[in-house]
Amino acid sequence: MASRLIDTQVSQNASSTGALAIPLGSMPALFGTLGLNTASSGPSLRVHFTATVTVSATVAVAVPISVTIFRVVEGVSTPVYQATETLPVGTAALTTAIVAVNGVDFEPLNSGFIVYQAFVNLPEGLPIAPTRVGPESFVAAAYSD
Repeated sequence: MASRLIDTQVSQNASSTGALAIPLGSMPALFGTLGLNTASSGPSLRVHFTATVTVSATVAVAVPISVTIFRVVEGVSTPVYQATETLPVGTAALTTAIVAVNGVDFEPLNSGFIVYQAFVNLPEGLPIAPTRVGPESFVAAAYSD
């Protein structure tokens, strides 16, 4: 049986480079929220998602940046995906990096409406704090058999 699209949504926090100037810290920062209507799905629900965050910093040490995706069903938040990308080590030059992640939430608990949230943060204790500069986006699509 072929998969069919159930719902798709986009959360666009910033559309261009330079649209933001938000320092990135160790506390997870929300950059995307969206909700999917999954009431018409069959037994094999899958949610595919893509998230993009762009950061900029003068980098002298490797800086790991984490993106975490949470599923929220009936008020209960569950992490379903986490990826960490390391900003390349620079010299005294400004480094800009696009952190992009792709993932799937396979057969999530289906209440008929599922909220997904995307967060970005740094590990604690890093000597520098990159700045979120945009673009930032979060896209999810639900498919079912």
